[in-house]
Amino acid sequence: MVELKTDTAIDAMYETGQVVGRGLTAVRAAADVGVSLRELDEVAHEVLRAAGATSPFLGYRPSFAPTPFPAVLCLSVNDAIVHGIPDDYRLRGDLVSADFGAELGGWAGDSAMSFVVGEPRPADVRLVETAERALAAGIAAAVVGNRIGDIAHAIGEVCRTAGYGIPDGFGGHGIGRRMHEDPPVPNEGRPGRGMPLRHGLVLAIEPMLIGSGKDGYHEAPDGWTLRTNDGSRAAHAEHTVAITESGPRILTARQEAHTSRA
Repeated sequence: MVELKTDTAIDAMYETGQVVGRGLTAVRAAADVGVSLRELDEVAHEVLRAAGATSPFLGYRPSFAPTPFPAVLCLSVNDAIVHGIPDDYRLRGDLVSADFGAELGGWAGDSAMSFVVGEPRPADVRLVETAERALAAGIAAAVVGNRIGDIAHAIGEVCRTAGYGIPDGFGGHGIGRRMHEDPPVPNEGRPGRGMPLRHGLVLAIEPMLIGSGKDGYHEAPDGWTLRTNDGSRAAHAEHTVAITESGPRILTARQEAHTSRA
């Protein structure tokens, strides 16, 4: 069931979204050569604690997962597309996707960003920049009177025109009292199709790109991480966005972060 949020609820979700934004900003600032993924997860955990918020990721176990998710942050490195589990791996010359969520006052927020640690490879920088452009295009299409297909088409056009692959079956989603709600928001589709966009609908819009241009992926042995079939690198970007009569409102806005760090 799709729940349209009141303006008061959207304001409350904005407060949750700001916790998410602060968490990703802190993770990006802490990510450097030699830092472990587990250490970055602790950075995100500390942001939740300071805000009095909880994690919708920690302990989450959807039907496909063999075990509950063990962290508050998804960290997907290089050929990992999404759902990477933080471990003791120490960053060097890597492309990292950080996906973070929070729950505060009964409302959820969800956002992701990708960035390069170490000496930036031009191909990685381009992939990250394109993921952000695809996200911006999807958000621009999230207006009253459009449909879900318009968001999907806008994202897909940016990704395909740039020559990147899109993992089938994964995309954005409704969000509100729970992290995952209806409706699903594909990353590719036909304009003018799907559910109409109305004031009060809140969506997590999240393009995922595969650098080789191929769409294939597989599940890693941990039962969570999705990896590209050909070992090519991937990027992921996401914001929680409220559709309003005055235009899309980004609820997880954060301070600008650089795409590369030497």
